[in-house]
Amino acid sequence: MTMHTSLRPLLLPCLLLPAMAAAEVPSVAVDIPPVHSLVERVMGDLGTPQLVIQPGASPHGYAMRPSEAEALAQADVVFWVSDGLTPWLAKTRQSLAADAQQVELMESAGTQRLTYRQGATFEAHDHDEHEEHEGRGHHEGHDGHEHEQHAGHDHHDHSGWDPHGWLDPVNAQAWLDAIATSLAELDPDNADIYRHNAEEARSELDDLIDELETRLQQTQGTRFIVFHDAYQYFERRFDVPAAGAISLGDASDPSPARIREIQQRVAELGVQCVFREPQFNPALVDSVFAGTGVETSLVIDPLGVDLPLGTELYPALLRQLADGVARCAAEAE
Repeated sequence: MTMHTSLRPLLLPCLLLPAMAAAEVPSVAVDIPPVHSLVERVMGDLGTPQLVIQPGASPHGYAMRPSEAEALAQADVVFWVSDGLTPWLAKTRQSLAADAQQVELMESAGTQRLTYRQGATFEAHDHDEHEEHEGRGHHEGHDGHEHEQHAGHDHHDHSGWDPHGWLDPVNAQAWLDAIATSLAELDPDNADIYRHNAEEARSELDDLIDELETRLQQTQGTRFIVFHDAYQYFERRFDVPAAGAISLGDASDPSPARIREIQQRVAELGVQCVFREPQFNPALVDSVFAGTGVETSLVIDPLGVDLPLGTELYPALLRQLADGVARCAAEAE
């Protein structure tokens, strides 16, 4: 017994070392699964970020659980897409994570931002008229003029920037750098690891972009409608523009006028498929396209709802979107 007691002063520092090392790694909170995937890739073996909006939930409106609020309250840094995606989170984040470093990824340097598209159906040339780089600039409409912030179609505010920027992998590469920079500032002892992981991930995304460009070259000209207007960053990057969207960018219910516009233009636009989303009512898709001959069984989503959390979620999500377009092209043959 005496020998065991005498060893305690020697063992205590050894037992504390792992805990002390772990405490130096920042506590991280993130908003959605794709951002969680990018942050986890940068953190590597050093730690795992806490997810505030659980898989399967819409980020446009969400009631946090106590454990998710606690993750915000304990965070040293919060990474989120933008207040445009999660307006409900702004006040909660500011009150619960007031002392944390806060990184709005759509404002990160190198981010390409696109304005919301207007109307239920889109013209392909719109893609060239509403972009802005570096996460800064005016809110511009399709005519290139600065627009006032006012309620858009269906009485929702859809001026300003479309927040679904993670669906462009070039934006994700910029975000990897922003994530690594923030973590390195908070945890300088591991700065080289964060930067190395980010650089590796950027290279992996280069390979993914090449892979998807090659695959989607064969699907150009496919005409499809998406459930809600969340995919234009992916569409633009890979030149596979949607013909329209049933719902607005915030996934709010479409007005009767919007539904009539889509129904009237399905044949004119040569629409081949409409994509459902797992979070939203499939009956709406069936009712809008009943009797048109448009394929309505295909499912995509912008968040990777059915994918396991982790570093592979982000590339798997982009491959899922490419799979959806490819399936639509095959169904149309």
